[in-house]
Amino acid sequence: MTPDEFRAAGHALVDWIADHRERVPDLPVAAQVRPGEVRDALPPSAPEVPEPFAAVLADLDRVVVPGVVQTQHPGFHGWFPSNASLASVLGDIASGGVGALGITWQSAPALTEVEQVVTDWLRDLCGLSGEWRGAIQDTASTGCLVALLAARERASDGSEHRGGLQGHDRPLVVYSSPQAHSSVVKSALLAGFGADNVREVAVDPVTYAMDPAALAAAMEQDVAAGRTPAVVVASVGTTGTTAMDPVDAVVDVAARHGAWVHVDAAMAGAAMLLPEMRHLFEGVDRADSLAWNPHKWMGTILDCSLLYVRDVDHLVSVMSTTPSYLRAATDGEVVQYKDWGIPLGRRFRALKLWFHLRLDGVEAIRSRLRRDLDNARWLAAQVEAEPDWRVVAPVALQTVCVVHEPDGVTGEDLDAHTLAWVDAVNASGRAFLGASRLDGRWMVRVSIGAEATERADVESLWDLLREKVAR
Repeated sequence: MTPDEFRAAGHALVDWIADHRERVPDLPVAAQVRPGEVRDALPPSAPEVPEPFAAVLADLDRVVVPGVVQTQHPGFHGWFPSNASLASVLGDIASGGVGALGITWQSAPALTEVEQVVTDWLRDLCGLSGEWRGAIQDTASTGCLVALLAARERASDGSEHRGGLQGHDRPLVVYSSPQAHSSVVKSALLAGFGADNVREVAVDPVTYAMDPAALAAAMEQDVAAGRTPAVVVASVGTTGTTAMDPVDAVVDVAARHGAWVHVDAAMAGAAMLLPEMRHLFEGVDRADSLAWNPHKWMGTILDCSLLYVRDVDHLVSVMSTTPSYLRAATDGEVVQYKDWGIPLGRRFRALKLWFHLRLDGVEAIRSRLRRDLDNARWLAAQVEAEPDWRVVAPVALQTVCVVHEPDGVTGEDLDAHTLAWVDAVNASGRAFLGASRLDGRWMVRVSIGAEATERADVESLWDLLREKVAR
């Protein structure tokens, strides 16, 4: 493809994206395909000769769009927001167009230094201290793994440079809430801690936040058994209910044993942009690492996750490898992001954030977050006021956890009722919700935060929920 051909195709693609975004509210929210349907709609082998760009665009409409959950739809309330602001889409296009090779500062100085600038911007916008230094990872799952690797090496006095964990005489233990994201356990396993050394700490039965007293007891038991408390993962905005682990108290307990504290605020971190919400994050500045995803609620297109640490020198000592072919005269003067994470090469992800913040502006982002918080509180109030409906967890942020409990329906029959009505909502194409288990029973999560969702959309959702449970 020549630059002139690219210009023509690019104009057509941007028009297609703009048209697609305009028609998203009229599309079914849920994917409209059966397993294998997308694969069967495509040729079994690649084309030997170029195809017209118009044919590719036609297949986007015919094959791809029906096979995607429309997360930009105003009726999308599943999982967590996965916003892709058009301002950040432009940054993503620019990133691909520049085609930077991000392996060292020398390979793309602008990639490194724009990333330094935007991570500092967001640190300051979130009210964090200047101690924190940030890098862009792909997801909070990777951020958690990197944090656990750093914690492992601090607790084992740099065992990777000797015999690894196999040469360490005291098992290292990881602590988290049973409400924590599944990536926490996965990261602990990949980092070599072992399933026997992962503890689920009891939570408060009302708030579902980690109980600091239970954490202290679990750590003391492990010390008595000859183990070393190595790291606590505090979840700030858990996946199930957006419960907020009390970071300040967790840090106090962890400090008695020198344990690392990693704060997983993947979705909820965006709330730190709002000064009135920062009380939920009290103690974060005392933790060792913090991850949150602008590619969720804030709205920078995937993949864009921030990992902040307070001790960069330790992180670099754990992650650094410098083969001779990457040596440069500037090594001692610059940040080398290859030593802040797992991959050597990195995309120019910072452009997505740079475009998003510059073109939309922080105040517009804050206003949208406040709108979503207000809509969640409104929905919770409607649920609580309606007979047979109940909000089953505190509404800390923008997620409302609900059940409908018809008179006399309990246990497995109630579970079947819950799954039936949430499936009916999703099958309608008008909204998309997720079910999850809480205290052994199914409930439904209404996660409010799609960029296009306004109060009228939440009111329509509430009408839809009542319609489906009545059938």
